[in-house]
Amino acid sequence: MAKSNTFKPSKRQSYISVPSQIITSLSSSSLQSLLLSPKKNNSNRLLLLLLWCRKPRVWLLGLFFFALFGMFKLALDFDVDPGGILPLSSSLATESQSQDLLSSWHSKSLLAFVSNKEDASSVNGSGYYEFWTQPDGMGYRPCVQFSKEYRRDSAAIVKGRRNYLLVVVSGGMNQQRNQIVDAVVIARILGAALVVPILQVNVIWGDESEFADIFDLAHFKKVLADDVHIVSSLPSTHIMTRPVEEKRTPLHASPQWIRARYLKRINREGVLLLRGLDSRLSKDLPSDLQKLRCKVAFQALRFAPSILQLGNKLAERMRNKGPYLALHLRMEKDVWVRTGCLPGLSREYDEMVNDERKQRPELLTGRSHMSYYQRKLAGLCPLNALEVTRLLKALGAPKNTQIYWAGGQPLGGKEALLPLTREFPHLYNKEDLSLPGELEPFAKRASFMAAIDYIVSEKSDVFMPSHGGNMGHALQGHRAYAGHKKYITPNKRHMLPYFLNSSLPEAEFNRIIKQLHRESLGQPELRTNKAGKDVTKYPVPACMCNDPDPRSSL
Repeated sequence: MAKSNTFKPSKRQSYISVPSQIITSLSSSSLQSLLLSPKKNNSNRLLLLLLWCRKPRVWLLGLFFFALFGMFKLALDFDVDPGGILPLSSSLATESQSQDLLSSWHSKSLLAFVSNKEDASSVNGSGYYEFWTQPDGMGYRPCVQFSKEYRRDSAAIVKGRRNYLLVVVSGGMNQQRNQIVDAVVIARILGAALVVPILQVNVIWGDESEFADIFDLAHFKKVLADDVHIVSSLPSTHIMTRPVEEKRTPLHASPQWIRARYLKRINREGVLLLRGLDSRLSKDLPSDLQKLRCKVAFQALRFAPSILQLGNKLAERMRNKGPYLALHLRMEKDVWVRTGCLPGLSREYDEMVNDERKQRPELLTGRSHMSYYQRKLAGLCPLNALEVTRLLKALGAPKNTQIYWAGGQPLGGKEALLPLTREFPHLYNKEDLSLPGELEPFAKRASFMAAIDYIVSEKSDVFMPSHGGNMGHALQGHRAYAGHKKYITPNKRHMLPYFLNSSLPEAEFNRIIKQLHRESLGQPELRTNKAGKDVTKYPVPACMCNDPDPRSSL
């Protein structure tokens, strides 16, 4: 109890219960005013007080402070005593109590923050960011500067108007791209002008598209203006000329073979017609010609504006959902027939594929002596939906991954995709992303649809094919040339034995699969270590360099 002893005995003393913490914080004057008893009421002062309280301004001020105090209490989450007025000893908060209050509030906020982070972590998992992490490109960038000799010869070649090369390209869109690249290189070897390649009508899809329907012709001519003279058609001076026709160029034809075989004939007749160029030109060419291959594939062959516009729209719609994975699923009926493999959906579908293969044995692309199981274990078969799903899960793909799948309708329809959609429900193709009527101009044109798939796949954060092929190879090189964007190459031959081992724990299975694919995620691969491989699939080091000299890049 704090007791006053500063007053005369004749005066009445007053007492009040005050916590000791308050006393220590009060000044002597404050303490004195607190302990002094109020004097007798003074009538004049009382009258003045009543008059003052009747003013509206005073009431408004009082209401303002009352509301402010209420808001202050709500903000700090004070506990109000249900009994109404607290004793003075309870209502005056000490410094330590205030600290406890703030500490409690911060603890609740921190707990909510940590809880939200843990929820996000539980959804994404520790491998979420790892899956989307891009490979180390080691500083490689496009580098296609030609030699002095090449540039010196270009002046005469692009002015040439005497000899013309006609080329007919066949197959699907990506197969045609490869042949167009080789056609430009052959025209350069022969010093001939190149007539815009003719796209052969596809007997399987019935696509009658021409070059300018799929590719940007003006851009094609402009980019290659310093390398090869390109014309849209034969000039009138050569229209009546009977061209020298070559239907079958041998495999791995070298520049020396090309010149020895065709140069005299084209000089004599003025026009040379080539067919069946698919993979005929040697993969091992002089440096300048390898650079020309890259220039054609990655710079000159741009899709027509209408296709590019729609492809970019679909890619943007996928991008709006977040980072996305593009899958090239090779699960069509003709793929199973040509590869000598089985889809594994049911006995009915396996028999359907076997019957088709027996009726048309010419469709089998090679190694006819091998059984289906031998092909499977050798990694020669496309992955089915279940295998794709297990591979993606093992590599850490989050369940909420946005997936764009390219390719034709799989044998078995949507049922064939069920293992994939159960684990990764956000699965879309061009039909799912397009608005009503957007795909109508491209209906029944397989090359157009393949081009749209190519654009959306090339712009994805991660790409993975279920099988090799022209599109997968083209995208591997294109993504490398664009900065080594992540490209997963399934290591089928080494991983399939683990797929068949049902006793392997999931954690151990995932660890093994990740280890097998450690060097198969799109890192720079030197073509010098891969003899006979296409430079448009492995552009390092012929078409890309990582030296600090900026003059080395085009």
